[in-house]
Amino acid sequence: MDILEFRDYCLSLPGTEECTPFDETTLVFKVGGKMYTLTDMERFEWINVKCDPDRAIELREQYAGVIPGVHMNKRHWNTVNVTGDLPDKLIRGWVRDSYDLVVDGLPRKVRDTIAGYARNRKQ
Repeated sequence: MDILEFRDYCLSLPGTEECTPFDETTLVFKVGGKMYTLTDMERFEWINVKCDPDRAIELREQYAGVIPGVHMNKRHWNTVNVTGDLPDKLIRGWVRDSYDLVVDGLPRKVRDTIAGYARNRKQ
């Protein structure tokens, strides 16, 4: 997966917005105003994804390319190496899990405004 494929996948998720709130190279994807993944655009070597705390630990133990979230709350975020041997399908799944976790935590009124979210939930 390259940065363009990653970006296209994120933008395919309902209600996703992209921004660069930290600096000109850190690309952040949000839904409902809440961040669900980020990466460096110039050196696309890793992504940060939100994760259930128990699942985050399991993934770190299972995959060498998954570590506690760099510059993030280590309980709720993982950093994933996208240049290693992790399959793109697995990485996309973690991005989707992060997105779903964030959307599920939004107020119902906000969730209901995200067009296509419920329809695409099992994507």
